[in-house]
Amino acid sequence: MKNISKLLISTFAALFIFSGSANAHVTVKPSSSAPEAWETYTLKVPVEKETATTKVTLKIPKGITFESYQPVPGWKVTTEGDKEGHVKTVTWEATDEGIAAGQFQQFLFVAQNPKEETNVAWDAFQYYEDGEIVEWSGDESSNLPHSVTEISVASKANTGSEGHSHAEKSDHTASNSADSSKDSAKAEDDDNNETLIITLAGISLILSIVALLAAIRKSKK
Repeated sequence: MKNISKLLISTFAALFIFSGSANAHVTVKPSSSAPEAWETYTLKVPVEKETATTKVTLKIPKGITFESYQPVPGWKVTTEGDKEGHVKTVTWEATDEGIAAGQFQQFLFVAQNPKEETNVAWDAFQYYEDGEIVEWSGDESSNLPHSVTEISVASKANTGSEGHSHAEKSDHTASNSADSSKDSAKAEDDDNNETLIITLAGISLILSIVALLAAIRKSKK
């Protein structure tokens, strides 16, 4: 019976690992960028329920200067700012059916990073068609973590990205399309990694269950 208990614990542990891996979170990428750089960020919104996501609101972290967004068919964008005119929240709201179960949507926007090295947290609020609002605003250890982008000089050295003044920004508009393509490629790599993790967790779960059944049969003999 002790062996069966151990196997039960292993089985449930594998089940929780599988469940955690299968839950894709709302994220903002990249996870690192250079100080003062004009970065093309990607907000990725997956659907974890059997009902559609119809709206997403993203809080712009302190020190980040929101500049512009890439339009997405079927979605309208609204922003709210402070008295100085700095954008504090951006909302994407579906004008059609939204993001259906088993799907995800990516929203791209351009923002300037803070001058100093720091970590910025992206709080997001996901609205479902049934009225539920999921707040992605917890720390990394929570069930609903927000994304964090590390603003560091090391990122600038590794990627070769440069910070530009607001006046110089217009000279780099053409490069935004290339940046968007790179971000899409990064997002695809992330999806592949998530699929691999889910597959390995599923295999672990199946092996644990097989071992459990074998132990139960052996104990009955």
